[in-house]
Amino acid sequence: MLCLSRQALPAFRDGATEINQVALGAYVIVEPEKDRDVTLIASGSEVSIALEAAQLLANDNIRAAVVSAPCLDLFRQQPRDYRARVLGAAPRVGVEAAVEGEWARWLGDDGEFIGMTDFGASAPAEMLYREFGITPAAVAAAAKRVTHRSI
Repeated sequence: MLCLSRQALPAFRDGATEINQVALGAYVIVEPEKDRDVTLIASGSEVSIALEAAQLLANDNIRAAVVSAPCLDLFRQQPRDYRARVLGAAPRVGVEAAVEGEWARWLGDDGEFIGMTDFGASAPAEMLYREFGITPAAVAAAAKRVTHRSI
């Protein structure tokens, strides 16, 4: 299989695992040492934005888990306990350079979605991300808002 994107992206996995995590639809790629304060969920190329946001949050002593969610339809088919482990109990922020769609299901009432509000915009990725606020700083700001609401 070839997986391509419009922009250059950093690799975030450096080795194979015993199971095909992508086939599960979503999986944890960063888990804080202590309990999560927030869970950042991203699909595709937005995972790198969530990883950068987690670093920004760590600088402010906010513990963020990062979940790669390449296929929420496959994730929906996983056992409830697996989904609960991946999503965690902390507030959630979803990051997707597409319309919100069914993200509310995964983010819950206290979650926030960072993404596009309209379909059909076309431009280089960096320009679209800036225009629609799909940036590490915006994700970190949303994470701070949802963690403060949960206190």
